[in-house]
Amino acid sequence: MSSITRRCVTTAPRLAQLAIAAGKSVRPSRGYPVVGSSIAIGIRRVAGSSKAFYSGSATDRPTLLPEFSLKDKVIIVSGGGRGLGLVQSEALLEAGATVHAIDLLPVPAGDSEFAKVAKRAGKLGTSLTYHKLDVRDVETLNETVEEIAGKHGHVDGLIAAAGIQQETPALEYSREDVDKMMGVNVTGVFMTAQAVARQMVKRKQKGSLVLIGSMSGTVANRGLICPAYNASKAGVIQLARNLAAEWGEHGIRVNTISPGYIVTAMTAGLFEAFPERKRDWPNANMLGRLSYPSEYRGAAVFLLSDASSFMTGADLRIDGGHCAW
Repeated sequence: MSSITRRCVTTAPRLAQLAIAAGKSVRPSRGYPVVGSSIAIGIRRVAGSSKAFYSGSATDRPTLLPEFSLKDKVIIVSGGGRGLGLVQSEALLEAGATVHAIDLLPVPAGDSEFAKVAKRAGKLGTSLTYHKLDVRDVETLNETVEEIAGKHGHVDGLIAAAGIQQETPALEYSREDVDKMMGVNVTGVFMTAQAVARQMVKRKQKGSLVLIGSMSGTVANRGLICPAYNASKAGVIQLARNLAAEWGEHGIRVNTISPGYIVTAMTAGLFEAFPERKRDWPNANMLGRLSYPSEYRGAAVFLLSDASSFMTGADLRIDGGHCAW
């Protein structure tokens, strides 16, 4: 037998009918929609049966939709030492996950933002662990992922956020710079996804991989000359589709998140050097502003949780409508 519990969003009369069936009394609310009512109606369904049995109480309202929970999940975040990767890592911790961050940066100091998030993880009853490595070091990468999977007995998800950026005119790009860009942004992402998927297949477990793309993988940025970067992000988006097609039979989902322009320390520096971008970039999307790292938290939890259980091979573009013009 299996059971499913769902929150009901219904009208007051219908809520009253359900409550009466469950032996509850309800005060009418003049027919207005009741959303998040103080009475949580549970639906328990017997396997193989079309009959549903209703039960519930006024005190068992969940604070989080159960399908968004990451409790007992082990998730690896490359590029998780700072920036978007760290912000998304904190969201995963809040949803209940155990997180292992991989980054090229030196081990964070005790007063760093990473250390603060790691300390908060302990208060949340979970943990955030740092692993210093370069995603281009495939041997160490595989050893680290295998070690993490071995320690917990499973690994359930990945955010591949490690990446670099370089603004250089196409006629001036050196082969070395192109190789470095592709090595980190495409090959590094591929090898990280491969390392995690290998452990999932080995243990015959399902999982979800999230690769960080960019709206720049879909469009050319007006006034921003980044041919190699944009090509690398287009590669990440197409890579995810192909991995999704190949690994779907193992129950492994692969999707991308493609952010728009984000307010970061780097963009602040760019605005000082190029004041016109501070003016033009917000006007390039439908919301007339830039995004913040915190606005990508929900997307990370969504794609790594059961809330997106039938979603794979997709690009979740969060760009304020930039690409929809």
